[in-house]
Amino acid sequence: MEDARTDALRPSRIPIALTIAGSDSGGGAGIQADLKTFAALGVYGMSVLTAITAQNTVAVTAVHELPTDLIAAQIDAVISDIGTDVVKTGMLGSAEIIRTVAGKIHEHGLDRLVVDPVMVAKSGDWLLREDAVEALRRELIPLALVVTPNLPEAEVIVGHSVATLDEMRAAAREIVALGARAALVKGGHLAGDPIDVLFDGERVVELPARRIQTPNTHGTGCTYASAIAAYLARGESVEAAVASAKVYLTAAIERAYPIGHGRGHGPVHHFHRLWT
Repeated sequence: MEDARTDALRPSRIPIALTIAGSDSGGGAGIQADLKTFAALGVYGMSVLTAITAQNTVAVTAVHELPTDLIAAQIDAVISDIGTDVVKTGMLGSAEIIRTVAGKIHEHGLDRLVVDPVMVAKSGDWLLREDAVEALRRELIPLALVVTPNLPEAEVIVGHSVATLDEMRAAAREIVALGARAALVKGGHLAGDPIDVLFDGERVVELPARRIQTPNTHGTGCTYASAIAAYLARGESVEAAVASAKVYLTAAIERAYPIGHGRGHGPVHHFHRLWT
C-alpha cells in the first residue's frame, strides 16, 4: 500500500500537451520526437496522427495520410475525456487536413496552440503540398499562440526572402499580422551562429546561440516546438517558454548521438538530462 509520503510526492495536477502530427518510423522527428520531449520535460503527452511516414536518417521513402474523419475522431476522443493545456501541430500535409485540424481547434476552444509549419524533412523530402500553404496562412496561423518557422518555411509563409536578421524581424511581424499572437523565426539556416527572432505583437526579442558542428540534428524543429508547448503547459509565458526550450534544444543537439549508418542526420538527444 502506498503511504502518505508517496502521495505527497505526486503533483497536484499534471501538465498535459497534445501533438497533432505525422509519425516518423525512425523515431527522431514527428510524433515520436514530440512525445519524447513532453516526457523529458515532465508533461503528459497525447497524440493525434495525421500521417504515417516510412523514414530513417537518410530519406522519407513513403507517406500515407490518414483520413480526415479519423484525424477528427482522435482529437474529439482525447479532448472530450482528458483535455489539454496546450496543442502543438506538426506535419499537416494537405489543405484538407489543415482545415480539419483548424476546425476542431476552433470547435473545442483550444486557444493555446503552437504551430510548427512542417514543410520539408531534414533529408530534403517535401512534406507539405503546395495547395496547403494558403490553408496554413488562412486557417491555422490565425489560431496560433506562437508559430515557429525556420527560414525556408518563413519564406514560404511570407512570400519573400528571409535570409538576414532584418528580414527575420520583418517576417515575424508579417506572421503576427496574419493573426498569430507571436512568431518565432528560427535562425538555424543563418550564416554564422544561429539567432532566433521572437515577436509577440509588441516587442522583438533575439535569442542567440552558438553553432554546434554535428550531423545529428534530425527532429530539431519538432523538438523545439514541442519544448515550447511543454513549458507553456507548465505555466510559463511565451517568451519564457521559448527561452527555456532553446536551452533544452541546444543541449539536446550538443549531446546528440549517431544513429544509422552515418550517411544521414541522427536525432537530437531528447533525454540528455536523464541519461548518463
